[in-house]
Amino acid sequence: MKVTLIGATGFVGSAVLSELLQRGHQVTVLARTPAKVPAQTGVTVVQGSALDAAQVQAAAQGQDAVVSAYNPGWTEPDLYNQFLQGSRTIVEGVRASGKRRLLVVGGAGSLFVAPGVQLVDTPEFPAEWKNGALAARDALNELRTESSLDWTFLSPAILLQPGKRTGQYRLGTEAPLMNGDQPGSISVEDMAVAIVDELETPRHVQQRFTVAN
Repeated sequence: MKVTLIGATGFVGSAVLSELLQRGHQVTVLARTPAKVPAQTGVTVVQGSALDAAQVQAAAQGQDAVVSAYNPGWTEPDLYNQFLQGSRTIVEGVRASGKRRLLVVGGAGSLFVAPGVQLVDTPEFPAEWKNGALAARDALNELRTESSLDWTFLSPAILLQPGKRTGQYRLGTEAPLMNGDQPGSISVEDMAVAIVDELETPRHVQQRFTVAN
């Protein structure tokens, strides 16, 4: 497949890039600073911003799918607005490119821990992650109204951490996956496996899903 990847230098995006290349896919990376993307066989780097729909459109042209691991950074003072703006311009750019397949990596905060209660709304949710989680939830809500794209939104397990690639994971939909009475976890490497599996064999078109080890 030919895949455009947005956010390839981040924690999740770099793992997705590695997994895509390991499986022999051709990757076009949209990057604000191309020098941050190591030169690798199978990678074409295009300078551009996720906040510019025309640049997203150009990077998506002629591709089979677009993966967005966009995150302006947890220390970004205007994180909520930057995240939501990026989500909207990515959708706009992919739509304008004529491509339909878009997989968005979001957060666990929008998962439902009880009827009508999302994780981000619980008192225990960490304050330093809240703006990003609220933005990802709103981005998901907007995606749910998007009928012109074959979108998929992935929420990771509550605990997402570095680890090892086992190639094994469990699937869920709207509620967090648990390990007994403890929050589920997943390595970023196995989350990348789940992302590329979904690209190769779509099972959650116009749906959100979640994964855990």
